[in-house]
Amino acid sequence: MSSFALAELLRRQAASGRPYLEFLREASMSLGLYVLPADAMDGQSPHTEDEAYVVLAGFGRFTAGDETRDVRAGDVLFVAAGVPHRFHDIEDELHLLVAFALPEGSAGAF
Repeated sequence: MSSFALAELLRRQAASGRPYLEFLREASMSLGLYVLPADAMDGQSPHTEDEAYVVLAGFGRFTAGDETRDVRAGDVLFVAAGVPHRFHDIEDELHLLVAFALPEGSAGAF
């Protein structure tokens, strides 16, 4: 079993100087913490794996394909592999738990 404390993950992510911290990688999946400050630019490209987000804190908007919606703490989002998506209009720093199945980058290029 593995367990992770959110406060420690936030500390590690901040210390890394990067918005994304992968903290678990297994053959079948990977998990990460993605932090986007208010007014941040989310420069994601479509991924080769299915992806789910759990919004832990914050408020902003999310676009996947041609659908846009508000997101806030407690929301869960699913994005299929290959679909363009990004967070934007971030009003309150977003803390996002990110799950990839298979691990991010392992499925190869489109």
